[in-house]
Amino acid sequence: MTFSLGYGTNGFANHRLLDALAVIADLGYTGVALTLDHDHLNPYADDLPKQLERVAARLSSLGLNRVVIETGARYLLDPWRKHHPTLLSDDPAPRLGFLEKAMRIAAELDADCVSFWSGVKPPDLDDTTAASRLREGLQNLLLPAEALGVRVGMEPEPGHFVQHLQQVLDLREQLGNHELFGVTLDVGHCVAVEPVDAAECVRQAGPLLFNVQLDDMLPKVHEHLEFGEGQLDLPGTLAALTEIGYEGLAAVELPRHSHAAPEVAARAFRALNLALPAKAEHPWVADALAQVRAKPAAIGKLFPAAGRGVGRTPVAAETDPQGLVQGTLDDQARVRLLTELNLLLPAEAFAAELAELYRYGDDAERRGVLRGLNALDKPDDNVVGTGLQLVADALRTNDIRLVAAAMGEFAGHHLDPHSWRHGVLKCLFTGVPLAAVAELDRRVDDELRRMVSDYAAERSAAGREVPADARAILERGEH
Repeated sequence: MTFSLGYGTNGFANHRLLDALAVIADLGYTGVALTLDHDHLNPYADDLPKQLERVAARLSSLGLNRVVIETGARYLLDPWRKHHPTLLSDDPAPRLGFLEKAMRIAAELDADCVSFWSGVKPPDLDDTTAASRLREGLQNLLLPAEALGVRVGMEPEPGHFVQHLQQVLDLREQLGNHELFGVTLDVGHCVAVEPVDAAECVRQAGPLLFNVQLDDMLPKVHEHLEFGEGQLDLPGTLAALTEIGYEGLAAVELPRHSHAAPEVAARAFRALNLALPAKAEHPWVADALAQVRAKPAAIGKLFPAAGRGVGRTPVAAETDPQGLVQGTLDDQARVRLLTELNLLLPAEAFAAELAELYRYGDDAERRGVLRGLNALDKPDDNVVGTGLQLVADALRTNDIRLVAAAMGEFAGHHLDPHSWRHGVLKCLFTGVPLAAVAELDRRVDDELRRMVSDYAAERSAAGREVPADARAILERGEH
């Protein structure tokens, strides 16, 4: 994957901006589409310079490295009329002034571009006059863009005077193919109004693509939907972005979902990761791997940062909401780092690094070490010895995610029978599903069944339900 995944702040309208940025980063996004609005970096605020300093510092500290400035605030310029005035209005000066302010903010934040649209043509305005006003407005817009060195991406918007990608491409040609003028493409709009699908629109825009907005839609209906609720081919669209070598921001655009922003953003992130081309590394992981290859000791600072880098959501949230069986996105990232480190270091040094990462890590980092052990192919005796100590430590805790990670493939192959049986019993006691236990079919024996039978009898005597996993083990002995 060559591009960065982001989320639009217009989908966090009920959050303070700095809080919204933190949630977006914590979910694993590495960029943000920042819509300037009354409560989100208002370009007309008296303390704008101080706000910009705070936002820039926040973006940097959170690792939100890609930014675009969006200008679709509904009532920022006119409290009575949504999105007014536009470049087609009798007096477009307020809109042009706003867009210039947006470009100055973009320059301060080192943003990829400023995104904008034409506006709806007033019913009493003829097409010729509208086209003339738009070209004049764009020419005026490019003057500050040149002075500031900021790119502008025009978005074809359903129902607007410019609603098709080809219209933007034609305008660019009329403007002399200006290098600072490009395309913002909302892939949902492609479903709604374009004659070809979103993937083909991506290919048509090609190197002129400055900014991408991600959402789902239905044909002929301009309503931003969560992925899977419309007819967007999300895997095909993301594959097309990779195909053309797009390196900018692809940010989720769900402006009507602020009432449940964190949950919606988490679902979107999971959907995007599932839809990414199979061979694509998450950009944070790809960068982290490069750092580890250049300097293996870099894993010490990268391992704790994985949660913020890729997100902490469960891999299979619908069926495994706590990530006990299949883990979380940050688990996967840490496993990837450890498997790479294993190729770079001698076994003794690798075992020592595992011990250090576990000893000084928080619960998530320790879980990553345990799941990393599970991913190793034929570990050296040094690694096995260290790994057994770490598994034993995890099984002494009551942290169900540590217990689940500890009873994976490594324990299934290397833990002695007595310890392994007690690990299974620990899962039953703490509520860890036995689906998290590796090698269960192979290692169940009469002694484990006896232990589980005693456990089941104690629960029955106390009037408590016997878990289905315990019954399943006992039933194995009946066949």
